Amino acid sequence: MRGRVKFYERCLGGKIAFIMTYGESPMADKVPSDWRKKIIHARLMVGDEVLMGADAPPEHYEKPQGFSVSVGIDDPADAERIFHALAEKGTVSMPIQKTFWAARFGMLVDQFGIPWMINCEEAD
Repeated sequence: MRGRVKFYERCLGGKIAFIMTYGESPMADKVPSDWRKKIIHARLMVGDEVLMGADAPPEHYEKPQGFSVSVGIDDPADAERIFHALAEKGTVSMPIQKTFWAARFGMLVDQFGIPWMINCEEAD
């Protein structure tokens, strides 16, 4: 997960505000040794927005489906940069392009299986 958080930090231009492993937590003695390096809590600041995440134990993990993380970007160049960064080793389902509602819009599933929609609306 730490690598994933760093990936999103780089792609989204954010800053990791906090990250803790199970091994660093008060629960360290209650988790299997192979889980001590897994993330119990991560907080990523992207501008004024907060993204949080954690590693899901296998018995609680479900493949993401039926949703996309939608990101609104103000600048078309930033939308292009973020889209292409997230698409690295992922699968593009709709290339980023001009649409009737947006200066740029694109859809992809990143290398970790997370579906994204990048939207940059037309300037007023």
